[in-house]
Amino acid sequence: MRWIILLLIFLVIEIYAFQAFRTISKNLLITSIYWVITFLVMGNCFVRLYGITRADYGTPQAFAFGFLIALLVPKLIIIAVMLTEDVFRVPQAIFRYFTEGPNERVNFLPSRRAFISKIALGIAAIPFGAILYGLYRGKYNFKVLKYSLSFEDLPEAFDGYKLTQISDVHSGSFDNIEKVEYAINLINEQQSDVILFTGDMVNNEAKEMLPYIDIFSKLKAKDGLYSVLGNHDYGDYLRWETPEAKAKNLKHLKDIQKEIGFNLLLNESKYIEKNGEKIALIGVENWGAGGFKKAGDLKKATKNITKEDFKILLSHDPSHWEKQVINDDYHYHLTLSGHTHGMQFGIEIPGWFKWSPVKWRYKYWAGIYQELGQFINVNRGFGYLGFPGRVGIWPEITVIELKKGSDSA
Repeated sequence: MRWIILLLIFLVIEIYAFQAFRTISKNLLITSIYWVITFLVMGNCFVRLYGITRADYGTPQAFAFGFLIALLVPKLIIIAVMLTEDVFRVPQAIFRYFTEGPNERVNFLPSRRAFISKIALGIAAIPFGAILYGLYRGKYNFKVLKYSLSFEDLPEAFDGYKLTQISDVHSGSFDNIEKVEYAINLINEQQSDVILFTGDMVNNEAKEMLPYIDIFSKLKAKDGLYSVLGNHDYGDYLRWETPEAKAKNLKHLKDIQKEIGFNLLLNESKYIEKNGEKIALIGVENWGAGGFKKAGDLKKATKNITKEDFKILLSHDPSHWEKQVINDDYHYHLTLSGHTHGMQFGIEIPGWFKWSPVKWRYKYWAGIYQELGQFINVNRGFGYLGFPGRVGIWPEITVIELKKGSDSA
């Protein structure tokens, strides 16, 4: 029943959006091509997605959904423009209906203006092209974003210390091993002192990571690799035959991380030492507001460090920083998170403007934020999930240099 309702909604959208094409051209060939493409995309999506489980959702299903989005979003824009015209057109029609004679009422509804339809189609072409680019290349358009953060109480030995953060690999979504290998080489080129991964290595199952173990094992950093778990790593979004099977999957994922070279921090901490000084690296399990898993335990994770230590916290979900970390008795100098993906869709002009619908869900959703003298970086994600592309919000490799002082850039 749900699918029937969705199909009816899509058909209403299609019929309304088609008016823009019909206003400009009544050519039978163009009309036929329009409807053939429409029904092929909708039909393919329906066939690929009807009745499947999360475990069945792979590359064919993802692209079927992606092409539906590429078709649907531009038409919603067309509808929005045409509704603007109808704000004037419909009242005019009602007025004419009640003020003109019976003969004139036959054509009481004014015709649509061709230039309005052309405007609608022109505007809609922009997201259409952007979404197709996002499907084809945007998801592997890796960007290295560099920041310099200053702290007055940073130990002298760590002045100029560099860390690289990656997050949200979602290896089960990848469809190009060479592009992934390119990104791993790009990470190593940064020559950071430490590499930190903030969760969601897979979509659901540990086996998704098997084709990429050798590639990720190439990651190298002088002070090692550290990681935490994200909400997808626990396998909570699949129906497992037994609790033991689910537990086995999580253990397998932990073993894979170890094989790659990651030191997985499960509500625990480690010191990184340099020239007789040290900073504390703290990793919590996933803690997320709004129904997400809350396995993170700050108190447990920091039981072996002191309040005075310089602290870097790895916590997958930025809502944890907002709800628990900022106002904690311990001062967490820098928190590293991910999770939001920047919704994989938005508009961003580096250093000037950024926007994504995800901002209505997460207060801290991409980049560096500062509250009460503490910083968080929300990484936009290395991989992608659900929609097999990125539009405007590109996959991110973050490089942060720690400086001793009071000015950050």
